[in-house]
Amino acid sequence: MMRALADIQFGYAAITWGGNDEQAIDDISALGFPGIQLRASVLAKFAEQPAALRDLLARHRLTFVALSSGNVSIDPALETGVIDEHVAHARFLRDAGGLYLQVIDERPKGLAVDAADIQRLGRVLTEIGKRTADLGIPVAYHPHMGSIGERPNDIERVLDASDPKYVRLLLDVAHYQVGGGDPVAAVRRYAERLLFLHIKDVRRPIRESSPSYEFVELGRGSVDLPGVFAALRDTRFRGWAVVELDDVPDHARTPKDSAAISKRYLEDVIRVRVA
Repeated sequence: MMRALADIQFGYAAITWGGNDEQAIDDISALGFPGIQLRASVLAKFAEQPAALRDLLARHRLTFVALSSGNVSIDPALETGVIDEHVAHARFLRDAGGLYLQVIDERPKGLAVDAADIQRLGRVLTEIGKRTADLGIPVAYHPHMGSIGERPNDIERVLDASDPKYVRLLLDVAHYQVGGGDPVAAVRRYAERLLFLHIKDVRRPIRESSPSYEFVELGRGSVDLPGVFAALRDTRFRGWAVVELDDVPDHARTPKDSAAISKRYLEDVIRVRVA
């Protein structure tokens, strides 16, 4: 095991299972991952019974690392409802025994984003973070392709516009790379603000003539994952790293198959103990 990486705990994101959250819980637990990130789809069954979800995860020996809470709109007409929704999600997360609330900003369709929009986003994120902090739940801002925080300079502007006491960073190393950034440098740059990570890989382009990209199992794309983990070691990061894969790139495999590939990469190449 790489020195100083023993303090990293690994989770796996249920997004790959496409809303079949109970199957995701079974599979992620069976593979030995100690944590899981769930999406808001889990509310369909458990919204009124968070204790039942907490007990289900406990039986599977899984920590509820994070809830993907959805988008944050900067439309002033929606502001109150947006804040209330994420606070409600944080309350559910707390009652289900979870740790962190993930939010993604929502880029206005067909409209340019100006400095005032960035300031509004920072203010709304801060307000959400203040209210969830009262519940004991930290907020992690997740820069994402297609969002206001798509590119490194935009991420910097959003973080500058929000209060670091209440808005931490969820660094997704693949999204950051596709957006034009160096994820290894980002780990070092944001070491003090980093709450947790999405460990992810990406292949780009899929075809020589295409600018598109595809998320793939760890070690099958172009993200410098050894460099990412070296930076985490050097910055003495302690916390959760959630492996994420949006969809199985080869549909002959199952989500569990893909998760097993990524686990083997972490253990055999990065030489960390996942389970």
